Amino acid sequence: MKSFSSRTLNQSVLYLLLLVSTLLVLAPLVWMTVCAFKAEGEILRYPPTWIPESPTFENFEKVLTRYAFGQWWFNSIIAAVCATTLVLVLDSLAAYAFARLEFRGRRILYSIILSMLMVPIQVTIIPLYLEFSALGLIDSLVAVFLPTTALVAGVFILRQFFRNIPIELEEAAFIDGANRFQIWWRIVIPLSKPALVSVAIITFINSWNAFLWPLVATYSDKSRTLPVGIGQFFSAFSGSAGSAPQFGPVMAAALLATFPAIIVFLILQTYFVRGVTMSGLKG
Repeated sequence: MKSFSSRTLNQSVLYLLLLVSTLLVLAPLVWMTVCAFKAEGEILRYPPTWIPESPTFENFEKVLTRYAFGQWWFNSIIAAVCATTLVLVLDSLAAYAFARLEFRGRRILYSIILSMLMVPIQVTIIPLYLEFSALGLIDSLVAVFLPTTALVAGVFILRQFFRNIPIELEEAAFIDGANRFQIWWRIVIPLSKPALVSVAIITFINSWNAFLWPLVATYSDKSRTLPVGIGQFFSAFSGSAGSAPQFGPVMAAALLATFPAIIVFLILQTYFVRGVTMSGLKG
């Protein structure tokens, strides 16, 4: 009885801590959403209110009409989708090779690839810019998403997951006459949805939030992505030149920028947790 009470108390404390942590994480998002539908005077009112008295879409109108917000949003979607697709294809091929194929220097090459995790993007900015400038791709969406297609974390996650797939399935496919590519496409990929979804979420969010490289690689609205555009947008509403800051449009812009990444994660979160968990079962 004492053991049962102690276990119940521990679980209650754990759930309470999780609830408090969840509220702390969600509070800024909820406040951002509420303020996006408030008039400027109501946002500055004290004490603050969590429910808008007179909901308005004026802030969204300012965001969508004064700047090329729709173009930035579209560019970010295209860049994130292209980067995610290429990462899934390239990383799954590389991970399958490291998980199943035996070739000279495999361990050394895999160690070199993992060591790239320690190389910050700031180190590669100048070489990347010179390379894409020589190719005439600066200020294009190709220049935005192409450098993000080499996701080292994706290779690691998928390799760990592929090693957990029973080798007997591939041996049976070999007996039936399948080659390596057919095994990768028809057996390994369908069985690896949780890991693939995990890599897709990581890639999509990284690409969606990327700022430094798109800032360097783009200079016009036709290829500028949302984080770079929002940086320009925030400076206009931050109260420069002696004017008062406008929090409503800023909150509306932040909500529009955050919404797609949150939706993608919420839809795929079950696969994400399962993929990360199963990828760590075996070294």
